[in-house]
Amino acid sequence: MRVLIADDEPLARTRLAALLAHHGDVEVVGSVADGEATIAACSTLHPDLVLLDIDMPGLRGTEAAKRLAALPVRPQVVFCTAYEAHALQAFDLGATDYLLKPVRAERLEEALRRVAARLTATSAPIPSPDAWLRARSGNGEWRIALADVIYLLADEKYVAVHHVGGTHLIDDSLRQLEAAHGERLVRLHRNCLVPRHRLLGLKTLADGRVLSRLDGSDETPEVSRRNLPAVRQLLRG
Repeated sequence: MRVLIADDEPLARTRLAALLAHHGDVEVVGSVADGEATIAACSTLHPDLVLLDIDMPGLRGTEAAKRLAALPVRPQVVFCTAYEAHALQAFDLGATDYLLKPVRAERLEEALRRVAARLTATSAPIPSPDAWLRARSGNGEWRIALADVIYLLADEKYVAVHHVGGTHLIDDSLRQLEAAHGERLVRLHRNCLVPRHRLLGLKTLADGRVLSRLDGSDETPEVSRRNLPAVRQLLRG
C-alpha cells in the first residue's frame, strides 16, 4: 500500500512515518505540508492512501479531499486531526476513516485494514462481457452487460436494473439473479443486489442506518442489519 502523509506539522509527519514503518506492506511515497502540495503529489505519485490533516495553511484538508475525489486515479483518504468536530463532514467527503491526534498505533492499524478492504473490493474482477441480462422497454428488448450494472432493485413484481446507460425493467426475480450470478452479486437488502465490483464502502448514519457507497453512482442503497455482517466481511477481503 502506497501512502502519502500530508500535515503541516513536521513532528506529526515524523510520528506517522514511524508508525507506518512497522507495517511491512506499507510504503511511504511522500510527505507534504499543505493542501496544494498534496494535490500535486497525488497527481505524480499515485498513492493508494493519503493521511490528510484538516487544518493546513492555504488549501484546507477538506477542500483538498474534494479535489482528490476528482482525480482520474482517486486515492483513499484518512483524516488525521486534533478536532472531533470535523468527523461528520469528513465521512460526507467519502473518507475511509478519521483519526484523532495524537494518532494511536492501534487506530492507525484499524484504518489501514479498512483501506486494504476497500482496495480489495475495488480490484475485484469485473464480470466478463458475456454475462448479460435481458430487459424490456415498451415492445422491444435490450441486453444489458452485467459489467455495466450498478445495482438491482426489486420493484413490485419486476426488478429495476440501474446501469451505466440508464434504468430498465427485467422479469427475473432477485432470487433467480442470485442463482444465476451469485458469485458476482452481493445482497444488500431483501430488495437489493449489487455487483461485487461496484461496492466501495459503507456509511453509517446518525440514526444507525447503514448505506452503501457504489462505484459509478451517487445512489446509496441501504444495507439491512441481516446482510450487514456479510457485506462487511466482503469489504474486509
